[in-house]
Amino acid sequence: MDDEPLKDWAERRDSKIGRLRAAPVVSGDGPKTSHLNPDAPRAIERWNGHTWEPYGFVANLAEAKALLHPEVNEPTLTGPVPKPLGSGTGKHRKPQSPTSDGGGPAQR
Repeated sequence: MDDEPLKDWAERRDSKIGRLRAAPVVSGDGPKTSHLNPDAPRAIERWNGHTWEPYGFVANLAEAKALLHPEVNEPTLTGPVPKPLGSGTGKHRKPQSPTSDGGGPAQR
């Protein structure tokens, strides 16, 4: 048989424990897709390895996305850009230092 070992299956299943998902809370047989009801409240559910269990509640799709994908909301750090290395070869090149005469790279 081509069945995978039980150990591999259990590891794959256990790696998904703790995942969160947002389910829209709508009445009746209305559409349950997020893009059709962005202002509908969401129930946050957590996978426990066997079933989705209640975990939390948010007011709309934007809050659900912020909770489920926090890395998207983190600001990117912009700082000084490092000076590129000068021309040459080797792993231990030093950045070129400006010379007092305003010419090219310093000679040894």
